Amino acid sequence: MLATYFKLDENNTDVRTEVLAGITTFLTMAYIIFVNPLILGEAGMDKGAVFVATCLAAAGATALMGLYANYPIALAPGMGLNAFFAFGVVKGMGISWEVALGAVFVSGFLFLVLTVTRVREWLINSIPRALKLSISAGIGLFLAIIALKGAGLIADHPVTLVTIGDLKAPPTILACLGFFIMVGLDAMRVRGAIMIAILGVTALGIVFGLSPFNGIASMPPSLAPTFLKMDIAGALSLGLIAVVFAFLFVDLFDNAGTLIGLAHRAGFLDKEGKLPRIRQALLTDSVAAMGGAALGTSTTTSYIESAAGIKEGGRTGLTAVTVAACFLLALFLAPLATTVPAYATAPALFFVACLMARGLAELDWEDVTEYVPGVVTAVSMPLTFSIAHGIAFGFISYAAIKIAAGRFQDVSPVVAVLAVLFIVKFAIL
Repeated sequence: MLATYFKLDENNTDVRTEVLAGITTFLTMAYIIFVNPLILGEAGMDKGAVFVATCLAAAGATALMGLYANYPIALAPGMGLNAFFAFGVVKGMGISWEVALGAVFVSGFLFLVLTVTRVREWLINSIPRALKLSISAGIGLFLAIIALKGAGLIADHPVTLVTIGDLKAPPTILACLGFFIMVGLDAMRVRGAIMIAILGVTALGIVFGLSPFNGIASMPPSLAPTFLKMDIAGALSLGLIAVVFAFLFVDLFDNAGTLIGLAHRAGFLDKEGKLPRIRQALLTDSVAAMGGAALGTSTTTSYIESAAGIKEGGRTGLTAVTVAACFLLALFLAPLATTVPAYATAPALFFVACLMARGLAELDWEDVTEYVPGVVTAVSMPLTFSIAHGIAFGFISYAAIKIAAGRFQDVSPVVAVLAVLFIVKFAIL
């Protein structure tokens, strides 16, 4: 039944591979169920309720992605979007978290309208191949800086912005060990190499007293403090229209970049560089944003950590359904889930980053008007710590360089309009 529904044979995979890939993806993104409550707690929201909302939003959205779109892509409340929600909107603008949730819901509804009318699909399919390849590589570089920071290999610096971390710190040493073991096992084609390394490093951390073993199970907290507490009427007031469009704008291109990057890594793009079943994937993302707001969390979106499961062999929605099941299980296994530390998952993220960076190799390095915008796109993502900003710089540079070179025919109306909109966006911020 599973093989038929998810078309396992057509995708050259099996149940064991898909389940293993799903568990791997979950382990690399499980941090969100603990980080999200901490961030949204700064906005005055009940942390226990946000914990439950995060698990349920991730489980529901990821299951829908697997069952409806049949892609091994997991969704959860987005990092960056939750910080914008808490610090930019609630604390920065003095808006209640209920109204902010309303803004997230409205932006999700607008996503749905754009998707049903195929505007989002048209936008994504209109992205030039050079930008699609560089978006994939840029996401890899973005993952790399997150991984290096999580492993303790780099740290912030007031003068140079970034510097080397404490290489003598035990967690950093374990992270490096985990990375070498992971790559070595993968080179020997050992199934579950990423998961084996993550669990191995976690076990060593517990043995050496670096990470506590927090227990196994507990009952989940109540969802009541955040469930259906969104204030849609407040979000639709004239003064908050800009906030609604901010959520819409950021997630539109954040999600587009993530989908394109993951699709390229998994080999899902067709000969024309388009993603099959993109409408189902985008509809899932739209519904996820609305559902997450109703439960009580910031915008739910596709996760770049899904690349870890794809690397492990995940090719169908069964991987996503497995991730969804893990999120539901996490409701009752919160103490056990918190045992996996950041330094144990950082090697997996960095390994995936190495794989995704190969998108740069596929650029047309004989055409300066193709590879320069590609490099600008890829480098901008980690350095601005934003996938959306990297995409913006990519569109602007692509259009500007093509026009400067007199190759007006290469700039489609979509690229030109988006480049102008991005320039306007940066000009008024």
